[in-house]
Amino acid sequence: MLESMKIRKEYIMVRVLIIILLVGLFSCKPKTDKTHKLEHPNIVYILADDLGYGDLSCYGQQHFQTPNIDRLAQNGMRFTQHYAGSTVCSPSRSALLTGMHTGQTFVRGNQRMPEFGNFPMNDQSLTIAELLKDAGYVTGIFGKWGLGMNNTSGAPNKQGFDEFFGYASQTLAHNYYPFHLWHNNQKVVLEGNEGAGKGVYAPTLIHDQAISFIEANKDTSFFLFYSTPLPHAELDVPEEYIQKFRGKYLPEVSYKGAEPDHKQFKQGDYCSQDEAHAAFAGMVYLLDIQVGELVKKLSELGIADNTLVIFTSDNGPHREGGADPDYFDGNGVLRGYKRDLYEGGIRVPMLAFWPGKIEANTSSHHISAFWDVLPTFCELVGIETPPNVNGISFLPTLTGRDQKLHEHLYWEFHEQGGKQAVRMGKWKGVRLNMQNNPNAPIELYNLEIDIAEQNNVANEYPEIVSRISEIMAKEHTRSNEFSFAYELK
Repeated sequence: MLESMKIRKEYIMVRVLIIILLVGLFSCKPKTDKTHKLEHPNIVYILADDLGYGDLSCYGQQHFQTPNIDRLAQNGMRFTQHYAGSTVCSPSRSALLTGMHTGQTFVRGNQRMPEFGNFPMNDQSLTIAELLKDAGYVTGIFGKWGLGMNNTSGAPNKQGFDEFFGYASQTLAHNYYPFHLWHNNQKVVLEGNEGAGKGVYAPTLIHDQAISFIEANKDTSFFLFYSTPLPHAELDVPEEYIQKFRGKYLPEVSYKGAEPDHKQFKQGDYCSQDEAHAAFAGMVYLLDIQVGELVKKLSELGIADNTLVIFTSDNGPHREGGADPDYFDGNGVLRGYKRDLYEGGIRVPMLAFWPGKIEANTSSHHISAFWDVLPTFCELVGIETPPNVNGISFLPTLTGRDQKLHEHLYWEFHEQGGKQAVRMGKWKGVRLNMQNNPNAPIELYNLEIDIAEQNNVANEYPEIVSRISEIMAKEHTRSNEFSFAYELK
C-alpha cells in the first residue's frame, strides 16, 4: 500500500513537472507576428534632396532658420562627419539601401536607359527594406525613388517596400507640379496639374501620404523612408512660402527655364523662376514644417519613444535652376558642390533623435557614411548583417557605447571625367579625370587642419598618397551592367 502511494506520488510529481515544463515552453515560443513587431522600434529615415551641409541653422545657416529640424539636434545627436553615398542622387540612394559604397553597389550614377528611365537596381540587390520586411516590419517609401521604374527589377515594391507613393523617376522629380505620381504600380494622374496648372504641389501630397502611413501602422513596427524631393531644383514652391521671404535676399536671382510650350516642360527640365533666393528659402522652410509635423504625429500617437528618427541629405548643394549656394553658404566652409568629391559634395548633415535612447543635445565626430545605415538598422533590430556590406553600425555611437571605426571610406563618380576619393582618418585623397588617366595624380588634404581642402600636401606625404592609391585600386569593382549603362550616356 505504501509502495503504491509512493509510486502515485512520484507519478503526480512527474505530471506536475511536465505541466510546468509545458507552460514554460509555450510561454517561450515565438510570439505572434504583431506582438513580435511591437517589440522592435519604428524607424523613420528622412532624406532631403540636395540640402547642403550649411543649409540648416543648427549647422550654421544665418540667412534663415530651421527650428523644427534644429529641435532634432537639441533633443538628439548631431553628426559633424557624416557622408552621403555619392555626390548625386541615384548612386547615393543605392549605397544607402544596399550598405555598399559606389565601388561595389549596383547603381553608380544617374545614368538612364532609353526604355526604362533610370538605370535600375538588379534582382540580386539586398536592401534595408527587404531585411526589415523579413524581420516583421511594414515598409514604406514616400517621395523620390530613382532606382528603377515599375517595369524593371528596380521597382520599389520589388526591392522590399510594401508601400510606395511618389516619383518613380528621379528625372521627373525635378518638377513639383508633375502630371502624375505613382502609388505602387498605379499611376496617379494629378488633374489639377494639366498643362501649366499648379493645382497639386507634389511634396505636400507626398507628405500627407507619409503621415497616413504612420497613422495606419502605429500599432505595429514600421520603416518609413521619407525621401522628400525638397529642396532640389526646380526652385518652385506655393506663393505663401515665397511671400514669406520676398525681398529679403537681394539682389534676387532669376532663372529662365522651360515654359509651357517647351517639350520638356514638367518632363524634367526646370521651370523659370524670377525669385530664386526667396523660392529656395521657402522650400527649406516648408521642409522644416513637414519634419516638425511628422515628429509631432509620432508624439500624438504615443510612439515617439519607440521611434528612431534620422534626418540627412543625399548629397551637397546644387547650382542648378537658379540655385545660389554661395549666397546662402549652403556648403558652409566646405569646398565643392553636388558632383564634386570634395567635402562640399559629399559631407552632409545628419541628426538622430530617439527619446530616452539617444542623449539630448549631443554631437558626434564619428566618421560615418550612408553604407553604415544598413548594418546600424540590422543591429537595432537584432538581425544578422549581410556579409558583403561595406558599412559599420553606428548604433554604439547613438547609444553611448564603444564604437568601431572605419579604416577608410571610398567613393567613385562617373561623370566629369571620372573621380575617386578616399577618407582615411584625418587624410582625404581626391583623384580627378581618372577615365582619361587612371593613374592621374592624387590630391591630398589634412582635414584636421584644412577642412576647406585648400592646401594640397601630396608632395609632402608620398607614403600616404601611395596607401590611398592602393585603396582606390582595391575598392573599385567592375560591373558589366553598370558599364553598359554608362555607355548609354
